[in-house]
Amino acid sequence: MKVLIIGGTGLISTAITKQLLERGDEVTLFNRGKSEVRIPDGAKFLHGDRKEYATFERTMQETEPFDCVMDMVGFVPEDAESVVRAFKGRVGHFIFCSTVCVYGGPAQSYPIKEDEPRRPTGSYGENKVKCEDILLAAHARGDFPVTIMRPSQTYGEGGNIVHSLGGNTTYLDRIRRGKPIIVHGDGSCLWAACHIDDVGRGFVGAAGNPKAFGKSYNLTGEEWMTWNRYHEGVAKALNAPAPNIVHIPTDFLAKTIRKRAGISVDIFQYPSIFDNSAAIADLGFRYEVLWIEGVRRTVAWLDANNKVENSDTDTVEDEVIAAWNKLTEEAAAQFAGRNL
Repeated sequence: MKVLIIGGTGLISTAITKQLLERGDEVTLFNRGKSEVRIPDGAKFLHGDRKEYATFERTMQETEPFDCVMDMVGFVPEDAESVVRAFKGRVGHFIFCSTVCVYGGPAQSYPIKEDEPRRPTGSYGENKVKCEDILLAAHARGDFPVTIMRPSQTYGEGGNIVHSLGGNTTYLDRIRRGKPIIVHGDGSCLWAACHIDDVGRGFVGAAGNPKAFGKSYNLTGEEWMTWNRYHEGVAKALNAPAPNIVHIPTDFLAKTIRKRAGISVDIFQYPSIFDNSAAIADLGFRYEVLWIEGVRRTVAWLDANNKVENSDTDTVEDEVIAAWNKLTEEAAAQFAGRNL
């Protein structure tokens, strides 16, 4: 099978490329050629900027048709409109990497299935919904068969471990050194993460698969963890003491450090557990890399590449914790002795 991956150097793309090459497919990656490449030998490259729509579309129309195209870096409606023009009638199957952020939160029922109403809470999810609609309309018109993939937190070698304040690696340094870490809310909300090898397997299983045409699939972790357990797992993977967790309400984080805590405000504060049964049945998706092992592998890569930052260089988390402690101490003093 001839497969084109638009993007190709990101976390999921790297796993997909490796698995496609291992099964004997011909893989071409289209990107600007500016990102760190961790692709195994055997992949071909086309360089260009998909945001230069006219040039991108002309390049795609001048290449030999592909059996399958995977768009891993489509983020806004203009991206989706461009690929429809570029591949109409010229591709056997088009796979779009969307996100579970299209569901928003809280959901109507759990675990979340693919027919959950899409009510995104942030611009990222809103734009992915628009992209999905454009591509599914193209499928309905017969332009080409479309499949929508919706991963959640995907992590692995080449990436990082996200947390309540985003993706900075000072988080790992703080855990190793026993420094307090902020956890949004009371840490009891449920979350699940999935290693790139498992997510990649879902994409590979979808490629050219008629069962997947016109459908959307969740590709997410299946260890449903509270955020407290999530961080405990990270500490265990690091051979560090139990994490020193400071619970701070998401509303407080939104009013003080909205930019850093945006991922918690928009996503993490809601239960995020998903039903993968459709991907298991149709695509051969399997959740195999358990959380602690996946963290070990990810952090080993970070350490080998000297990418874990010194937390002493960033004092914001300590400042927020100090402000929260002061506020709660003042409130406790205000109500002391009232037998309430």
